[in-house]
Amino acid sequence: MAEKSGADILVECLLDLGVEVVFGYPGGAVLPIYDALFNHPTIKHVLVRHEQGATHMAEGYARSTGKPGVVLVTSGPGATNAVTGITDALMDSIPMVVITGQVPTQLIGTDAFQEADTVGITRHCTKHNYLVKDPAKLAGVIHEAFHIATTGRPGPVVIDIPKNVQIATAPYKRPEPVAHASYRPQTKADAAGIDAAVEMLAAAERPVFYTGGGVINSGPEASTLLRELAALTGAPVTSTLMGLGAYPATGPQWLGMLGMHGTYEANFAMNQADLIVCVGARFDDRVTGRLDAFSPGSRKVHIDIDRSSINKIVDVDVAIVADVGSALTDMVALWKARGHEAADLSAWWAQIDGWRAKKSLDYAENATEIMPQRAIADLYTACTATGKDVIITTEVGQHQMWAAQHFGFDAPNKWLTSGGLGTMGYGFPAAIGAQMGNPDSLVICVAGDASIQMNIQEMGTASQYRLPVKIFILNNEYMGMVRQWQELTYQSRYSNSYSDSLPDFVKLAEAYGWTGIRIDGPADLESGIRAMIDTPGPVIVDCRVAKLSNCFPMIPSGAAHTEMLLDPSQVKGSMTDEAKALV
Repeated sequence: MAEKSGADILVECLLDLGVEVVFGYPGGAVLPIYDALFNHPTIKHVLVRHEQGATHMAEGYARSTGKPGVVLVTSGPGATNAVTGITDALMDSIPMVVITGQVPTQLIGTDAFQEADTVGITRHCTKHNYLVKDPAKLAGVIHEAFHIATTGRPGPVVIDIPKNVQIATAPYKRPEPVAHASYRPQTKADAAGIDAAVEMLAAAERPVFYTGGGVINSGPEASTLLRELAALTGAPVTSTLMGLGAYPATGPQWLGMLGMHGTYEANFAMNQADLIVCVGARFDDRVTGRLDAFSPGSRKVHIDIDRSSINKIVDVDVAIVADVGSALTDMVALWKARGHEAADLSAWWAQIDGWRAKKSLDYAENATEIMPQRAIADLYTACTATGKDVIITTEVGQHQMWAAQHFGFDAPNKWLTSGGLGTMGYGFPAAIGAQMGNPDSLVICVAGDASIQMNIQEMGTASQYRLPVKIFILNNEYMGMVRQWQELTYQSRYSNSYSDSLPDFVKLAEAYGWTGIRIDGPADLESGIRAMIDTPGPVIVDCRVAKLSNCFPMIPSGAAHTEMLLDPSQVKGSMTDEAKALV
């Protein structure tokens, strides 16, 4: 076996593992790795402008392609700047491997220049992490890290490599397939759980499928199986923010998103169901609302590959620890084998139609202002008309919720957003990552005027690599969601939520070599969106929307599903005393 440096071993492993793209930023502690990459042009390195941007690009790449995202950053501030994206990936189950440089082993613990305890800092925001002190162990660690990041519940793994380990040599042999002694995630469902779930579905009078990002993480086959099982049973389907696209928004059984800004029909169906089949979701607080009032009369089935998610927040009647795709395969097969047919759910659907009649996503319009909901609806219409593969990313805030509500997703991996951590600055770098992984797709970042500035420096990255990403800013000159909560909870005391020194986004676009478009009123909306889509190369659109529009429907934090607010008139209207106290 030939002796190779640690840096060369790392690059050989990346090649062996099929890595095509690395997002990173060089520094002293990783220069040996960058020198090794110089001789391997088959791995495309994307030079970012900030390490947080690198992690979000890797997330966007991973979420849109199904492949793990790879990040390379230096020691100290390089690693600490990556922590937000690492935590975001952990919360949203995104497969990512982050390679960090470290000071030489003999200097660890001496407060050397650009030293940080990367393993300690990332211990609670990674699925696993490593400090590699021996180049002979490096290949095994790298292969194991990719295995851990991509199997079970996906997540981020950090590999911290001291500079002297990158320079030192060791024999290299491609490791055998990983068979870890203790890490063996269960992917095949227990037959008894599948049996119970199928029989409960067959007997239910008011069933609902509550789906999440786990369906998408399992692969496209899981989405196909979900659609088949929904058709076989006739049950309605709702989804978390992270699960949008697993079931088509144009499907006949679709209720829309559930939770804090979900539809009236989705939340009331969850509240009144007699059976909830949770598929790849985790009963988080944005979905459940007040726990003691969450779906009080239902039996619950929970399918999740992460054993720790079962009974963590909501006690369930049937727990199925398995890969979602595997479990759905077994459920479909058993349903057919037993000759079950869809029950008569006409009474249940009649009740749902009554909730749908509330038209909870409707909004008032006027002739002088662009309503943000209308901007998203027109964006959806224009994107659909292109016939192109469209990927939407978002920043975090009101625009994120409006995009989830008014842009329909019919396929998985087309909706990329920060769910669990709610990271402003995620959407634009994620769009760059998605565009790298899907060069022929139309990739659009829906942003707010505040959140786009979190990582706006990555416009330079898009320019350098000639990526035709589009940024569609809903500009209301506020940190909109902060302002909304201040209006509802703090008697409209808008403390530091107004952006009174915004840049001229059109001039900023031109400074980076982009095309800038400004849309001032309803008459220009359709043509402005069409110009954005038709213009080659990167485009930024400054769409001036109604400044004080709020995102409804909503469930106040800690309130029950039955205490939804559909419009501003209800804020101090017919709510319980407990809900009034929360607003």
